Amino acid sequence: MDLGMVGLGRMGANMAERLVRGGHRVTGYDPGAAAREQAAARGIAPAASLQELVAALPAPRAVWLMVPAGAPVDATLEALLPLLSPGDTVIDGGNSNYKDTQRRAARLAEHGLHSVDSGTSGGIWGLKEGYSLMIGGEDAAVERLRPIFETLAPAPERGWGRVGPSGAGHYTKMVHNGIEYGLMQAYAEGFAILGRKAEFGLDLEQIAQIWRHGSVVRSWLLDLSAEALAKNPRLDGIAPYVEDSGEGRWTVAEAIDLDVSAPVITASLMERLRSREKDSFADKLLAAMRNEFGGHAVRKQGD
Repeated sequence: MDLGMVGLGRMGANMAERLVRGGHRVTGYDPGAAAREQAAARGIAPAASLQELVAALPAPRAVWLMVPAGAPVDATLEALLPLLSPGDTVIDGGNSNYKDTQRRAARLAEHGLHSVDSGTSGGIWGLKEGYSLMIGGEDAAVERLRPIFETLAPAPERGWGRVGPSGAGHYTKMVHNGIEYGLMQAYAEGFAILGRKAEFGLDLEQIAQIWRHGSVVRSWLLDLSAEALAKNPRLDGIAPYVEDSGEGRWTVAEAIDLDVSAPVITASLMERLRSREKDSFADKLLAAMRNEFGGHAVRKQGD
């Protein structure tokens, strides 16, 4: 099957290469010439422009977007609209907000175009292991793309599926990432407790390896933690600064809108925000309050 891929960053290029290995023909476009050259070396036919990419695809076309969420998606869609024809399909495989996806689907429909949103999980390991695909869109549009999804997934019969109409795929991926926040935070806190127990001299990588097999807390995230600890047991050189890409915030906001209690996911998001505070006013005020009501000592900066 022919597919156009817009966005040849690491994940987009890996997905395109997996499709090529699976026998599909992929034409890729990226505004960066270096990215296009690297994609060509991986069997992906490079296009120098969106016009060239669309012209290379047989109708009805399928164009997969792997561009950053937000304004870049809207800009790409606006550029594609005059180039595509009724019956073509646009797939957004990034981490777009589901409300944006619903809005974009309505706009594409006005032009006779189909919209499919594919919440995509698998990271840099997807090329080898396959991707988990949570897909939203019309039944017929998703079914036409079945060969693509079956190739990208870990196996044709598992790891992917249509979960609902337009927006449902990105909504499901949003909650998936919220859960991921909580899992990561629990592992991080647990290993921090183990590492602080100096009298036992615990080997954290050894413990992670033990837990990977037979334990009720075994998971891929634990596998990755074990690998990270094996490479760098003390995590030297890594700043205690944790980014978030938006999905955790959206999940918390959705929980509030739906009156669903989600304390673990919310707390994990707050911890990520806290990790970025180099000079926490809140912590200073806490120390000052303790001094005021109990006479507890206050440490001065530099102590």
